[in-house]
Amino acid sequence: MKGSQVRIDKVSKHFGGFQAVKNVSLEINRGEFFSLLGPSGCGKTTLLRMIAGFEDPSKGAIYLDGTDVVPLAPNQRHVNTVFQSYALFPHLSVFENVAFPLRLKKVPFNTIRVEVEKYLELVKLASAKNKSPAQLSGGQRQRVAIARALINQPSVLLLDEPLSALDAKLRQHMLIELDVIHDQIGITFVYVTHDQEEAISISDRVAVMNEGEVLQLGKPSEIYERPANSFVANFIGENNMFEGPVIECAGGEASVDVNGLCRMSVKTDRALTTGEKVRVLVRPERVRITRSAPTAQDVTSLRGKVKEVIYSGSQSKYFVLVGDRTLRASRQHVSIAAGEDQITWEEEVHLWWHPGDSYIVEAGL
Repeated sequence: MKGSQVRIDKVSKHFGGFQAVKNVSLEINRGEFFSLLGPSGCGKTTLLRMIAGFEDPSKGAIYLDGTDVVPLAPNQRHVNTVFQSYALFPHLSVFENVAFPLRLKKVPFNTIRVEVEKYLELVKLASAKNKSPAQLSGGQRQRVAIARALINQPSVLLLDEPLSALDAKLRQHMLIELDVIHDQIGITFVYVTHDQEEAISISDRVAVMNEGEVLQLGKPSEIYERPANSFVANFIGENNMFEGPVIECAGGEASVDVNGLCRMSVKTDRALTTGEKVRVLVRPERVRITRSAPTAQDVTSLRGKVKEVIYSGSQSKYFVLVGDRTLRASRQHVSIAAGEDQITWEEEVHLWWHPGDSYIVEAGL
């Protein structure tokens, strides 16, 4: 496996009286595509800059393959950074932009030519080598920046929100490109983003951050299906959140009284006590929406009125008023062109789900 292992050990960072990073510890495996995910100001970019050497920790240590790199300058760490702003030289051609790191090292020209052509081929820009950055699209400029970073053959590539300046369709395309490049190069990627779809679609593991702390670390599926707390549940994807006391808990299933709205059954491995208040998550895609009541006996079922329908191509999202609150459901389109019967605005509907479709996010509230 190529790349370096990155270990962050009890790292904190203060800017005056403000603590941007609070006692963070985590390990990034060799060759892993690892994402730091969170809202603006959560500390993810500061953490990335400390790995790069652009900022020094106020406390703690950062290790690359077991060596503490905090005393080392950025150019001694064998890492490279790709920035959101591309940071290309406008007066240089694509070829010269990518060649620049090797020219600084006084590498012979024949070697430079071979290496530049190899990395331009990797990012699919070999035909654009004589163009200036101004002649390229945003996605092409970002690929030049990636090639320039990779030509140094770093053991860790740091990517600081590299796709945020691109439009949605181009972002999706570049995500695939990044994933392919990572598979081909095999080094460690550390990717900073505030976009949860980006993080969960390409990462081996994700660290969700807020207010300088890592709230959850795990595989994308773990973070989406089993969020550690309400912040993670709300930040990753859409949700319906319910609260109420436990009525009973036995046999891996709890019964929860949701504020008098319904009695909900939830599959759980938690040790819960009667009367303990819990918070339950149900994702919209797990909620069935039908005109008729469900026939299954082991489901939670609610009746409401559709107040909004949002059609988004592959699916429709429904906002349903149940009592005094709005719940969300989504339905994938299978054969809408062939006359698939669609639920519409102001219809009376039933929302229902099985116990295994819900998850207790927090207990002991």
